[in-house]
Amino acid sequence: MADTFNIAVVGAGLMGKRHVEAIQSLANMRVAAIVDPSEAAETYAKSAGASWHADISDMIQAVRPDGIVLATPNRLHVDHGLQCIEARIPVLVEKPIAADVQSAATLVEAAEDRNAKLLVGHHRRHNPIIQAAKRVIDDGRIGRIIAAQAMCWLIKPDDYFDAAWRREPGAGPIFINLIHDLDLLRYLCGEIVSVFALESNIARGNAVEDTAAIALQFQNGALGTITLSDSVVAPWSWEMTAGENPAYPQTDEACYLIGGTHGAIEVPGLRLWRQPQGRGWWEPITSETIDVAPVDPITAQLRHFHAVAMGAEEPLVSGREGLRSLAVVEAIKRSAASKPPGEPQAVLAT
Repeated sequence: MADTFNIAVVGAGLMGKRHVEAIQSLANMRVAAIVDPSEAAETYAKSAGASWHADISDMIQAVRPDGIVLATPNRLHVDHGLQCIEARIPVLVEKPIAADVQSAATLVEAAEDRNAKLLVGHHRRHNPIIQAAKRVIDDGRIGRIIAAQAMCWLIKPDDYFDAAWRREPGAGPIFINLIHDLDLLRYLCGEIVSVFALESNIARGNAVEDTAAIALQFQNGALGTITLSDSVVAPWSWEMTAGENPAYPQTDEACYLIGGTHGAIEVPGLRLWRQPQGRGWWEPITSETIDVAPVDPITAQLRHFHAVAMGAEEPLVSGREGLRSLAVVEAIKRSAASKPPGEPQAVLAT
């Protein structure tokens, strides 16, 4: 694993550039190529010291990198991913894995049939905060999980919606933002099997939701709630609490609360609550805060991608995992769109 790992980045937008910067920060990795048909991308590739290609198939033939990061629009993930699988090149697909579950299943099944390495970019799982919370839960320190509560309240500036597609169905905070939170709740609390959802466009009046409230049922019997809005000035969201992206001002609030029979934990602050003298509402309750060293999860994800490509690790977020998180999103949208609204929806088996 000491040899240089050559990566091609497909898509030179916001996330593509973030991947490029992360690759350049790692001594054993190199940006071998950038694929994007725009003239700006050609200039950007030269500045990054990478070859430029307008088409992924041309790049694969010319460069044949050790790995490919797909940071293209969702609708292109399946076509591009299938080309990577056919070429036997490990691929990391940005979230969501595809625009819908049916097309995502096509990609996942192709990878599994060919024993290809397919990862999905739910990078928050790689954050040491989430890994620490996972250890607390798996070690039984809060007992059996009974309930979970998540908040994703933030305010997107008005000019964010100048792009027309952001005002249309498919571009609301359920698809764009909430899929991250759902993936983390699945990872920490177990599979989600049923949802009950309501959504509203009361704040902006666009053709897509700006607010949603969701009830969740987990496979292990636990229940959860999520409230989501991209139109609320508030400190309670992963973006504003985790300190993961310096573009967001950081607060010291929690966005997830996970409770069990023997304790509860706040995330991302990792404050663990327990009753050491015995459980009961009159018993003293104490807390401790678990310290973790910050790590850029995009960088950690790339290191993991390298290890998976070399056969040293199994994927933390496989194609199948990405498909399951997308299936929860689709169930939420079906429930919110049902008549009458809010009909419970089972999460289709994936």
